[in-house]
Amino acid sequence: MPRHRRKGRTLNGLLLLDKPSGMTSNRALQKAKRLFNADKAGHTGSLDPLATGLLTVCFGRATKISDFLLTSDKHYKVLLRLGATTDTGDADGRITREQDASTVTDEQVRQATQCLTGDIEQVPPMYSALKHQGTRLYRLARQGVEVTRPPRAVKVYRLEVTRREDALLYADVHCSKGTYVRTLVEDLGKALGCGAYVVELRRTGLGPFVDPVMHTLEKLEKSADTDFSSLDRLLLPVDAALQSWPALAFDEYMMEEARYGRPVQMHESPPGEIVRIYDVNNRFYGVGTVLEDGRIVSKCLS
Repeated sequence: MPRHRRKGRTLNGLLLLDKPSGMTSNRALQKAKRLFNADKAGHTGSLDPLATGLLTVCFGRATKISDFLLTSDKHYKVLLRLGATTDTGDADGRITREQDASTVTDEQVRQATQCLTGDIEQVPPMYSALKHQGTRLYRLARQGVEVTRPPRAVKVYRLEVTRREDALLYADVHCSKGTYVRTLVEDLGKALGCGAYVVELRRTGLGPFVDPVMHTLEKLEKSADTDFSSLDRLLLPVDAALQSWPALAFDEYMMEEARYGRPVQMHESPPGEIVRIYDVNNRFYGVGTVLEDGRIVSKCLS
């Protein structure tokens, strides 16, 4: 049988996409992929349909670093409403309970946010992409089925209310991978005894990208009206996502060894550290893991 041939251009790079509200992350990814006419693309962590903001799209070889970004910390700005809960934890859901929140003081809010900061445990929401016996939880939730979800350890580095307008609270969140902001807001509502849900949510940072310049689908569509070069100028190099890691320069002999998959001897980095690897011309090659004996096992990403 003839081999299946991919359609589209071969691209390597990162796009910092500003996902619009009301669209799934996968749909936003597919629209970007189509506009770039790319043969291979993926993203580094879904946003809820209601949410907006940073969706990092990886083209070509950049998909090999998606796992590194999936495990990165995240930053959000959230608008939440006190005094009600919904079945989804956000404004897309059906209100299931309402309670008076007019007596909740700013000091009570501050104390509650402190209790939800640091190392905490969360029970993942039913409306999530996690699986139970092979079925996505949100599919079960739509059928009215609720299953037991074991709590997961996450870390909230910052949960700070920056503004309040009666029952509406504006907050900044900096958290570890696996943290559900909807659950964090629900837990805040429980701590205050009045319930709460997410009204608006925007991701503003992921890993090394904190408050970066993002590109909307509308901007991509306008750039696509000219030519691909206008779109390609919006891409970041693959190693832009790895700037927090140490960089090492390999000489020609080391590069030859790395290309053949052989560990390279170095003693500059501690065991277990992950490093960026460049050649003598400062061209990015890939990443390496330092072994106990100081040798580096590398993986090509260029």
